[in-house]
Amino acid sequence: MIVITAPTGNIGRQVVSALLDKGVPLRLVVRDPAKLDRAWLDRAEIVKGSHADGHVLDKALDGATRIFWLVPSDVTAPNAEAAYVDFSRPFGQRLAGSAVTHVVSVSALGRGWKTDAGHASASIRMDDMLAASGVNYVSLAAVSLMSNIARQTDLIRAQGVFYYPAPGNLKLRHVAPEDVSTIAIRKLLSPDWSGFDEIPMVGPRDLTYQEIAAIMTDVLGRQITFHEMSMADMGNMMKGNGASEGMARAMVDMLSAKNEGLDHVVERSPADVVNSPTTFRQWCEGVLKPALMG
Repeated sequence: MIVITAPTGNIGRQVVSALLDKGVPLRLVVRDPAKLDRAWLDRAEIVKGSHADGHVLDKALDGATRIFWLVPSDVTAPNAEAAYVDFSRPFGQRLAGSAVTHVVSVSALGRGWKTDAGHASASIRMDDMLAASGVNYVSLAAVSLMSNIARQTDLIRAQGVFYYPAPGNLKLRHVAPEDVSTIAIRKLLSPDWSGFDEIPMVGPRDLTYQEIAAIMTDVLGRQITFHEMSMADMGNMMKGNGASEGMARAMVDMLSAKNEGLDHVVERSPADVVNSPTTFRQWCEGVLKPALMG
């Protein structure tokens, strides 16, 4: 039995769909089952509730051997430590006495970074806490997801612009969620690995936001312009959308660290390109363009 957490999210949904198509027994932990694809309800066990809840975890882990662990976004949490480490603590406390042998987690790149990098650093501390249980553990250490741009779909459609708090000529790394889910599926289906490992998910090449805007312009057939916003405006925007002071600060700290090189703490290897081959152009053609046209 494989347990999937956060099955309604961008990555989790792809993991569930692929595993169900392969006939794998699944148990889905979900706060609101109404958000699941209706076709899944008769094909997987459903455990309703949050995977931060010990009682929910007791039901979810019963007889399970493999877990896909993904912390959901909660901008109302007090801070990143609460959002990742405290959220995951009940799970960590149950691992040692459970039948679980393998955990696949989605985390962030940046181990060893010189300062606290907000969300990224907290997710790495979460990995270390869970791996300390002794379970076989692999972290898919992802850089910024290409799908983050899709959060500005309405703005792109209406005005042909998008914003990000980085210089337009700064080379940054981006990975497609589809690549992260592909590696997660591979690890869940073939648990012949052991110990602790981090797999960098860094995408095939670095891009500036000016280059991204040019690719979007070409694929979408209309002029798309990038505008740099300040980190202060980013934090204030988050708070205006309901984020706590601590979570807004965690986002600013992470994005500032990315601008300073956080996502470049490891060199991109040929294996990394194999693991995350999707280019931004391919993602834009396959995901963003249909979303804008839908």
